Amino acid sequence: MAESCKEKDRSPVRAEPHPAQPVCWYSFWHLLMLDNPLRCFLQDPEKILKGYIRPGMHVLDIGCGPGNFTQAMRKMVGPRGHATAVDLQEEMLRYAKQKCGNTGPFAPVTWHQCGAGSLGLATQADFALAFYMVHEVPDQERLIGEIFSLLKPGGTWLLVEPVFHVTESAFTATLDCAEQAGFVVHERPHIPLSRAVELQKPQIS
Repeated sequence: MAESCKEKDRSPVRAEPHPAQPVCWYSFWHLLMLDNPLRCFLQDPEKILKGYIRPGMHVLDIGCGPGNFTQAMRKMVGPRGHATAVDLQEEMLRYAKQKCGNTGPFAPVTWHQCGAGSLGLATQADFALAFYMVHEVPDQERLIGEIFSLLKPGGTWLLVEPVFHVTESAFTATLDCAEQAGFVVHERPHIPLSRAVELQKPQIS
């Protein structure tokens, strides 16, 4: 279980990851097993993302895995938009890129391999998705701070965690971290087998 941010030091997020805490996202073969028609039926990417994504947006798929959501996102933002797919594993990015392709009347995709302690991105996005991956990251506070910095004011982050893997108390601790980073909870959408929340970065007044 992730430690609650309320119990942590309020000092700024560390500039460097703790050397004893490498990121450990889902294994390549585990995610390939999840890349199946039943999962897409229960957790249809376009149905889940409908209402969050509009044509022309720049969107981030953080922990893109086999690319199911990346493909939906690039279709929804269209040729005037852009999608950035991020994953720790080179094999996963190669698989997702081959699956999604980079042709058709859809947005181009930037395939980005992140480091073990940082996303390593310098961009401004309208929307970010983190589906079933935040609980795998030891330094959630750092990750959430990075996501906040990558979103434009008014941008949205959809955080989705597996109900069978993440307890309600652990999910609440993650929300505490998000609120301390500056996010505002907007709603709790229903996604099958999941705990989910829509978080927004406030507009600059």
